[in-house]
Amino acid sequence: MKLLVTTLLVLATALKFNTGNDVIAKMHARYTGKWMKSFSFTQTTERYSNDSLVNTSTWYEHVIYPNKFRIDFGDKTTGNAAIFVNDSVYSFRNAKLARVTANDEDLTFLLGGMFFYSLDSAKAKLQRMGYDIHKSYETSLNNKPEYVIGANNADEKASQLWIDKEKLILVKFINFKGGEKEEGIAYDHKQFGNSWSETSFDFYVNGKLIQKEKYYDCKADVNIDPKIFDPYKFALIP
Repeated sequence: MKLLVTTLLVLATALKFNTGNDVIAKMHARYTGKWMKSFSFTQTTERYSNDSLVNTSTWYEHVIYPNKFRIDFGDKTTGNAAIFVNDSVYSFRNAKLARVTANDEDLTFLLGGMFFYSLDSAKAKLQRMGYDIHKSYETSLNNKPEYVIGANNADEKASQLWIDKEKLILVKFINFKGGEKEEGIAYDHKQFGNSWSETSFDFYVNGKLIQKEKYYDCKADVNIDPKIFDPYKFALIP
């Protein structure tokens, strides 16, 4: 009888279902205090319309986690840029502030920023973003096992985060906003110390490809001058 009980307990542990909360806790435990503090890279951006390439451009991107992100578009000397700080996006044209809008850019948080918040704060923010962290299931992507947070099965129409089961990092998101389905798939990941970054990202709206990104000249934990994120004292990047 004792052997039977022990065997059943082992089986129950092995078959333990991972809730979304469990997955987030695993991610947080692995990377908090270890994730890179800053990241910079150059990005080739391809824009698509009706499955056809419309244009290609170069973007220069800088991140200081958890919530400072800047993109410079094209020639760095022109001052065409967007600065994402906290809840606002500051858009610049020719180094002059053109407009300020609400910041709905979630990827800085999802791709590393979350590890700079407490576990409870990270969970609360994910909930505000529209991901039901109490729901989850397991599936695969490109023959790799994945946790899915935000839905209980593949047929459920809900915002979702797909987490690589081994690396415990985001590899795909599905988001429903304004009646549209937004989807992003990250791949070609490279390791930087205890951190990871995709070097390719594809984005879709309602199943149609709209943007492909390729990253190169990637640098982690570089010295980035915080002044380049100050929207009231605009500075060109080096």
